[in-house]
Amino acid sequence: MFGQGRWKSTFMDGIRRSQRATVASPPHVPARDLASTPTGTVASGVPVSGRGVRELIFELGSRPITADSSALIDELRDLEDLTSAISARQARVAVAFDLAQRGEQARAGVPAAERGTGVAAQVAMARRESPHKGSRLLGLAKALVKEMPRTLAELESGQLNEWRATLLVKETACLSVEDRAAVDEELAPDAGTFDGAGDKAIIAAAKAAAYRRDPRSVAQRASHAATERTVSLRPAPDTMTYLTALLPVAQGVAVYAALTRTADSVRSSGDERTRAQVMADTLTERVTGTPGGVAGVNLNLVMTDRTLFQGDPEPARLEGYGIVPAEWARALLVDEQSGFEDQVHRGREGGERREGRESRAGRERRERTERSEFAVLIRRLYTAPGSGELLAMDSKARFFPQRLRSFIHIRDNTCRTPYCDAPIRHIDHVIPWHSGGSTHLKNGAGLCEACNHTKETPGWTAKSMPGDVHTIRVSTPTGHSYKSKAPPLPGRKPTRLTN
Repeated sequence: MFGQGRWKSTFMDGIRRSQRATVASPPHVPARDLASTPTGTVASGVPVSGRGVRELIFELGSRPITADSSALIDELRDLEDLTSAISARQARVAVAFDLAQRGEQARAGVPAAERGTGVAAQVAMARRESPHKGSRLLGLAKALVKEMPRTLAELESGQLNEWRATLLVKETACLSVEDRAAVDEELAPDAGTFDGAGDKAIIAAAKAAAYRRDPRSVAQRASHAATERTVSLRPAPDTMTYLTALLPVAQGVAVYAALTRTADSVRSSGDERTRAQVMADTLTERVTGTPGGVAGVNLNLVMTDRTLFQGDPEPARLEGYGIVPAEWARALLVDEQSGFEDQVHRGREGGERREGRESRAGRERRERTERSEFAVLIRRLYTAPGSGELLAMDSKARFFPQRLRSFIHIRDNTCRTPYCDAPIRHIDHVIPWHSGGSTHLKNGAGLCEACNHTKETPGWTAKSMPGDVHTIRVSTPTGHSYKSKAPPLPGRKPTRLTN
C-alpha cells in the first residue's frame, strides 16, 4: 500500500497527466463572453475522461483496505478532500461548457437572449441528475468560478465540500458582484473561519456578512421570498406522504403554535393519540373541513387482477404517489371507510367517550363522518400479456385526445426525460408534429413543463425505440444520447436498458 496520504496525490497526479493540454478558455468562444470573468478562472483544460479516468477509478477501487483504524480515518478524510476537488473541477468544466455552447449558438444565429438554453439540462444528464438539479448545479458553478474564487479554491483544497460551498453561494445570491466578492474574501475558509462549524453556523456567518455589505438587498430578498410561498406533496415510505408548506416565518410559527396548543389541550382531556398524531389530524380537519379529510376520491389505481381477486402480493401503483402494497390497495377498494378515518374515530372516541364531555357540535361532526362513504372511482387498466403495454390507441388529430392524454399520463407516471421525475404537466409528441410525428400512443410522452420546452431547443432530438416497454432515446446537441423507459406496470418485471 502507499504511505500515508500518498495514494491521493498519486490519483490527482494521474488526472493531471491525463490532460493533453490546458487552455484558458475554449478557443472558439468570443472574447466578449469572457469580459466579466476574472482572468484564469475559467481555465478548464482538455476534459479528463476516457481510458485515463477509468484506469484511475480501477486503481482506486482495487486498492486493498487496511485494518488499521487510524489509517482508515485518514483515508476517509483524503477521499472527502478528493471528492471536494472533483466537485470544483466539475464546476470549472460546467462553466467552460456553458461558454462553449453559447459560442456555438451565437455562430448558429441564435438570438442573444436565447443563448444558453438547454445547457443546464445537458449538465444534468451528464451528472445523472434531474434538469432542476442541473440548473442549480450550473448556477453554483457560475457563482463559484466567476464571483467567489476564494470559496472555489477552498473547495478544490478540501476545506469546503460542495454542500457547504452551495450554502455560501445561496446566502450571497442577492448581492452585487463586488459585494459578493468582498464577502467571499471576508469568509475565506483558509483563515479558519469555519473550522469545526456546522451548517447553521456557516449560514449565519454568510447572512451576517451579506447584511453588513448591503442591508437593503437582503431586506428586499426577504420581502420577495414571501411571494414564493407554496405547498407541495411528495411520497413517503409505507403509503404516507410529506405535505410541506413554505410560509413566511410569522405565519409558519403561528400555524405550528396553533396546532401545538390544540394538541396539548386535546391530550389533557384524555385523548389517547400522541401529540404528533393530534397535530396531523387537526391540520387535516381544519384544511378540509372534515375529520377524515376525505369524502370521495378519484383514483387511477393500476393493479393486476390476481392482486385484486386472488390475494397475489404483486404491488399496485397509485397515480400521483407510486408503488403501494397489494394488501393496502385491496383494503382501499374493499373497505367502505379508510383506515385513516377509522384511526381518527378511535382517537376522538377515546377523548369523547366519557359521558357529558362530548359537545353537540362534536357529536354532530362525528355522526356525519360515520355516515360518510369513502367513494372510490376505479379506472381499471389491463396489460397485453405478451408486450406488457396497457393497450394501443391511435389518432390522426394534431392534439392528443383527452382519453389518450390520461392514458399516457398513467403509463409514464412522471416526466419521461432521463433522470427527471418531476410531475407531468404536458403530454406532447416524441417526434414533433412539425417534423412528421403522428399522434399515437408510441409517439406520446408525459413531460414536465421545463423539459418540454428544452426539447424544442435546436440540436435536441428524441425518438421511440422498439421494445416490449415504451422507451425513448433523447439526443443532445453534443451528440450524447440517453434512454428513458416507462416504469414497469404491476405484474411486469423491470427490463434492462440496452443500447
